[in-house]
Amino acid sequence: MKKLSARPAAAAEGAETPAGSRIDCRPFSTYAQKGAITIDYNKLTPALAAQLEAVVTPARFQYGESVREEYGHDEMPIYGRRLPEAVCLAETTEEVSAILRLCSANRVPVTVRGAGTGLVGGCVPICGGVVLSTARMNRILSYDMKNLVVHTQPGVLLCDLAADALAHGLMYPPDPGEKTATVGGNVSTNAGGMRAVKYGVTRDYVLAMTVVLPSGEIMKLGKTVCKTSSGYSLLHLMIGSEGTLGVITELTLKLIPRPLRDVSLILPFRNIAEAIASVPSIKLANLDPQSIEFMERDIVDSSAAFTGNPVFPTVVNGREAGAYILVTLVGQNEEELTLKMDRLAEVAEAAGAYDTLVVWTDSLKKDVWAARSAFLTVIEAETKLLDEMDVVVPVDRIAEFLVYTHDEAVAQGVYVRSFGHAGDGNLHIYCCSNDLGEDEFKRRVKKLMDACYAKCAEFEGQVSGEHSIGHAKKEYLRRSVGDTAYGLMAAIKQVFDPEGILNPGKVCHDL
Repeated sequence: MKKLSARPAAAAEGAETPAGSRIDCRPFSTYAQKGAITIDYNKLTPALAAQLEAVVTPARFQYGESVREEYGHDEMPIYGRRLPEAVCLAETTEEVSAILRLCSANRVPVTVRGAGTGLVGGCVPICGGVVLSTARMNRILSYDMKNLVVHTQPGVLLCDLAADALAHGLMYPPDPGEKTATVGGNVSTNAGGMRAVKYGVTRDYVLAMTVVLPSGEIMKLGKTVCKTSSGYSLLHLMIGSEGTLGVITELTLKLIPRPLRDVSLILPFRNIAEAIASVPSIKLANLDPQSIEFMERDIVDSSAAFTGNPVFPTVVNGREAGAYILVTLVGQNEEELTLKMDRLAEVAEAAGAYDTLVVWTDSLKKDVWAARSAFLTVIEAETKLLDEMDVVVPVDRIAEFLVYTHDEAVAQGVYVRSFGHAGDGNLHIYCCSNDLGEDEFKRRVKKLMDACYAKCAEFEGQVSGEHSIGHAKKEYLRRSVGDTAYGLMAAIKQVFDPEGILNPGKVCHDL
């Protein structure tokens, strides 16, 4: 087991709304939807726009030509661009309630938006109407140190909440890779992140929330307690609903004491199959790891070139590394961590790792995790056309699924890059092209995804582990869960939102 040497630090259209008094809202998905029908929503009139402006004040209202382009898409532009007619930047629950009452009464669609970092078109206003932004609802309201909870608005960024909790000696365990996402967005997608293998996903840390229904009615769900057998859990129904059932305006989140010690370790392997094969042994070694990440060599090289920070060694003990496992261990003291590191080194050696490299300084640890967090940014910077899969499969099928995906990608002439959460089977697989036309790229990617999602179902996996469904993955959700379950989801949507105004066309809502 070696200490990892420090390396040099890094140097440092939207389419217009159709004319007329009604919006003809047809499916906007990149891929075909079955059984979709046309739904008409009312166009935003100048009189209604004036009422909305009065709710949020002119400084927080955009209308017509003043609407900024950023509100028409998310971080995966292949899933469409469509400018809304207006944007309301709300700051309070009461403002959200007033906006929804007005839009519901006039049957104007509303798309809720946090930081816009989604990857499945979830915040794309595919029917125009109003974008309701929660970005200005960004205050951490209070801490309850006796009950270990924090009360916060939904627009607080994940990175800000994590840092603030640490300053209070506490940890907010959910740790999705996109640190500039809002906490409300994380709750709305039930994002998991890198520490899910030890602590669970976002759902496990939401105790209560204030939510505004599409009618404008304000409802409080949950309590500051950790157990309930009190009827249907509307709280957990709202979590992961992607803004289709209601708008979250306040959250009560569970925290845990900050771990006293932690250490990260890099395990280089010959190839991805051998790297992934080590994961069950690591999980069975009674180490209780905080995270177990996997990454292939090509994305590591790209990250090093992009950031100027080559922290992952490419040659270890004279052998070329083709893939890596990145593990974080936590403990109460140095003695406990040392025992865990020694045990991990034994497991890694038996699994074929070239070595166990200890990320032993705070600055180096920061560099390593910054490199890991930059993977998607690197792919976006290097790629003209991009699509993604966010499947989750049983841990013992990860390597088999990755091999299948790479073979299918070669057959379809699509370049794929992958990394993800080896500890819980959540894989981030990106389809990339710099030379295909967009139509041809979409055609090939659809064939690839059809095959891969079918294989995922065969392996008893799920369509999405944390990026959710949006409008981009609806058909794969339908195929995965079946018509009965999909129909029940649609019926739940109908109960909460009978006019269908809230984030229309997403998850299970067919237009």
